[in-house]
Amino acid sequence: MKVIDTGLPGCVVIEPAVFGDERGYFYEGWNAARFGALGLPTAFVQHNVSRSRRGVLRGLHYQWPGNVQGKLVSVLEGEVYDVAVDIRRGSPTFGRHAAAILSAGNKRHFWIPEGFAHGFVVLSEEAVFTYLCTAPYDRDSDNSLRWDDPRLAIDWPLAEVSLSGKDAVAPLLADMPAERLPLFVA
Repeated sequence: MKVIDTGLPGCVVIEPAVFGDERGYFYEGWNAARFGALGLPTAFVQHNVSRSRRGVLRGLHYQWPGNVQGKLVSVLEGEVYDVAVDIRRGSPTFGRHAAAILSAGNKRHFWIPEGFAHGFVVLSEEAVFTYLCTAPYDRDSDNSLRWDDPRLAIDWPLAEVSLSGKDAVAPLLADMPAERLPLFVA
C-alpha cells in the first residue's frame, strides 16, 4: 500500500495495492499489521455505510467531548470529494484542511484522525460511502461545523449542495465555543 501525505499531520490518503485480471480485482481495505507499522489505527469499533445522491454534502462532523472519533473512509460505488479539517485548539495547523477525491475507481482510503472534522460531497449520480470508526457514535458528543465557513476556505467542487437540517444551521468555527473543540496534544 502507498501512503500519501496531505500536509496535515496524521491525516493521510492510503492507496491499496490492487490485484486484478479479467475476472475482477482484489485489494486489502484494512490490515491491522500493515496499518500499525505505519502508525495508523489498528482497532475500530464501528463500521458505517451511507448511500447518497449527487450534490448531497454531509458534514463537517466531529465528536467532542467524550467519544472522539478517528475515521478511515472510502467509497464502494461512485465518487466523492472528501475533506478533513484540523479543529484541535492549539494545533499549528488549526483551521487548515486536506481534501481528496475518493472513488470506486481509485479505491483510495482517507484517514481522518481524532480531533478533525470530516465531510464529503457526492460528485457522481450516487455514491456508497463507508467508514470505520475508532469510537462509537455518541449523540451527546455529536457536533457540526459550517461546511462553507469562509475561514476554512474549502473549495467544494459543486456550487449547489443538499444539506441536512443540522448541517444547514451548523456554526462557523469562530463561533464554536472553545469547550466544544478538541485540544491539541503534542
